[in-house]
Amino acid sequence: MRQALQRDEQGQTTLLVVGFFVVALLLVVVVVDASAAYLQRQRLDALADGAALAATQAVEGEQVYTDGLGERATLDPAEARRHVGAYLRRLGHRDLRFRVRTTTDSVAVQVSQLLDLPLVPPGWNGRTTVTGRAASYVDVVD
Repeated sequence: MRQALQRDEQGQTTLLVVGFFVVALLLVVVVVDASAAYLQRQRLDALADGAALAATQAVEGEQVYTDGLGERATLDPAEARRHVGAYLRRLGHRDLRFRVRTTTDSVAVQVSQLLDLPLVPPGWNGRTTVTGRAASYVDVVD
């Protein structure tokens, strides 16, 4: 009778080990993919920051040198978009999508790019969109 019980329990440890291995493998996949997305977002945040600064500095600089400040420096939305696009193209980032929001004294840039995930289990989507954001504010008073 004792041998019959031992035979029935054989293989249970193997099933438990395989189950733990699958869970550990999924955790590795999630950590690697999340790390890749985080690093991509950090790069996009830096690009958006540079683009926003380029837009405010260029627009403000042109206005100061051609028309003077007047009462207050203002930002032109069309010029800000043009400078953001020029900045990203100059750095060689043509595959980015970007959106620019402006007010009279700020430029906010949102940059998006598709990311191919490094580890993709069967049945999962291997691509995701990562977005970076930054803003630059101008408050110059005569």
